[in-house]
Amino acid sequence: MCRREDTPVVALADDLSGAAEVAALLRRPTRLALDPADLAVPVAAGEAVVVDLDSRYLSDEAAAGVVRAALTAARTAADESAAEAGTDPADRHARPTGPSWDDPGLPRTALHDTAHRAFRAVSSGATDASYRRPLWYKKCDSLLRGPVGAEAAAFAEGAELLVIAPALPVAGRVVRGGAVLVDGAPLRDCAAWRAEERAAPRSVAEAMAPLPTANVPIEAVRQGPIALAGRFRRLAARGRHPVCDAETDTDLAVVAAAAALLGPDARLLGSGGLAAALGRRLGSSGSTVGSPGPTAHPSEPTTGPPGPTAHSPAPTARHTVPPAGERPLLVVAGSAEPAVGEQVARLVAAGARHLPLAPALLAGPAPVVLPELAPSTVTVLSVDGSDGVRPGAARRIVAGLARAVAALPGRPDLVLTGGETARRVLDAVGVTTLWPVGEIHHGAVHSRTADGRSVVTRPGSFGGPDSFLRVAAALRPGVLAPSSPVSTPHPPPPAPSGTAPSEQGVTQ
Repeated sequence: MCRREDTPVVALADDLSGAAEVAALLRRPTRLALDPADLAVPVAAGEAVVVDLDSRYLSDEAAAGVVRAALTAARTAADESAAEAGTDPADRHARPTGPSWDDPGLPRTALHDTAHRAFRAVSSGATDASYRRPLWYKKCDSLLRGPVGAEAAAFAEGAELLVIAPALPVAGRVVRGGAVLVDGAPLRDCAAWRAEERAAPRSVAEAMAPLPTANVPIEAVRQGPIALAGRFRRLAARGRHPVCDAETDTDLAVVAAAAALLGPDARLLGSGGLAAALGRRLGSSGSTVGSPGPTAHPSEPTTGPPGPTAHSPAPTARHTVPPAGERPLLVVAGSAEPAVGEQVARLVAAGARHLPLAPALLAGPAPVVLPELAPSTVTVLSVDGSDGVRPGAARRIVAGLARAVAALPGRPDLVLTGGETARRVLDAVGVTTLWPVGEIHHGAVHSRTADGRSVVTRPGSFGGPDSFLRVAAALRPGVLAPSSPVSTPHPPPPAPSGTAPSEQGVTQ
């Protein structure tokens, strides 16, 4: 059975910036929930819910438990919705009839034509109940950080097959020979992994343990979706889950098309790359994101189909906030990625106010008091790494940043870099749901809160030197002056031998 365009999607992520990235890439009305309890609300046809499980730094056992609980909650909501609609929940788990993936009558043409013809060939025998079953997606870190194996094993429970493809070609992260390479180098040489307590996995299969997997080489992927779906079936019969090589977005499109031919008993696990391929397959309106939620201010970019349904209601204002152009814009640079210093410097050169804070002050017990933000201004808050950051202090520093932001008077719009930073700040200010409305650049997702404020989240490792400038220009056009390239005024010193560099908010 091939998936229909109105198939509901349930996606689980281990951090907030990754969850927002997936929500923006699915090309449909989407609710981004910070509370897994939101899964109790069923997902309507043609819509999606993406949940940040906030599990990146949990133990393997705890992370697996969170994934299982989320699966159970979403299945329960779907079955209750089916019962209310007069459908026997048992029918939702029945396999549809119709031609199988290896029907010799299915044409072997170009990728999109093949997928379209395959859909027409199999859809005539599919039941409406099977279409109402959600498509399950698990977002993993493209660098395989966090308890990815424990979460994958839990996510695969009850599925016939879990198709795994963590490549993110747009960021130079490919899977070749079953291993992730970053700009051609293995993970062990990646700066982000030097901040982790675990050792970098040598292969995707090692990262996915204890899940039994088998590598699918690039040559097999490039045979096309029908042949690849056949290979997936054969691996499933052996009790193995496929780990797919992929070096381009086209490779990921083939993986998504092959998985679609397997029907609702197959689930997907990947980074934003596979989510983008999935969104291109499912998206019918050509939009990039889902429902815009609250009414947009004219200066704020919005995309996506208009209006949510009763299953994902538009947020209602709970507080009175000034129009977007009058609210302060606060950029919280919580990531330790080296590129962030250059991004901050360019924003400051364009006229933004800079508030660098000492790590020891943020990690201490006393709250940091920030100066009040003036209306219609742009301020960037960052961690001063000129004296280094002690390993192990990262999460305390992020917590200090979150407390400082939450104590600010007023309700500024927020730009949050690093998944850990974004989650801690939104928890501190009481935001539990976001409605994505657009991507300003890859990974920089613009969402709205229930009271109509803008929140932009972005993985710490994403974006070029002008990333913050592009975000500020999109949210506050004309407020800052164009900036010429500048050098970071105080580059962080190299970490002492035998210690890890700063790690606060590092994500994806």
